[in-house]
Amino acid sequence: MQDTRLETPRLNLRRLNENDTTFIHRLYNTDGFLRFVGDKNIRSDIDAAVYLRATLIPMYAQAYMGLFAVEEKQSKLPVGICGLIKRDTLDDIDLGFGFFPEYEGKGYASESAKAVIALAQNALGVTQIVAITHPDNVRSLALLYRLEFTLQSGVETEPDFLLLKRQLVTQKRSVG
Repeated sequence: MQDTRLETPRLNLRRLNENDTTFIHRLYNTDGFLRFVGDKNIRSDIDAAVYLRATLIPMYAQAYMGLFAVEEKQSKLPVGICGLIKRDTLDDIDLGFGFFPEYEGKGYASESAKAVIALAQNALGVTQIVAITHPDNVRSLALLYRLEFTLQSGVETEPDFLLLKRQLVTQKRSVG
């Protein structure tokens, strides 16, 4: 199993591990996470440990897949998650992310998402990537549009969720 780590100017992205129970418990119970991602029934650090072992850590079995803990380099504190998810219900790889409210608006989601998109393109050779968001999640939608995702009209992954897609490889033009 490859130990993938990513680094950006301000952030370190690393695999989640069993020491992240308190972080996951707190993040998955923020208002935004509950409203826009869903309630994963994580009510305690024990529930978070079970969720990590049963859901998040097994994603790493597939090369370069899974959600990363996104940490500020300076403080070394986790500020959110970002990564690639291969869902059975989607043909393409899904970009997933979520951040603590106190770290929103600082560019961390954009910075980490760009690193993860580059990983998908360079390490996996992916030509397109998708993202799922709730139509009321204006911050997520704005970020996805800035990252050059486009709305896939008429496509719903679940009731009340939108699917956006981004092409990662542009067509080469012949010269001359």
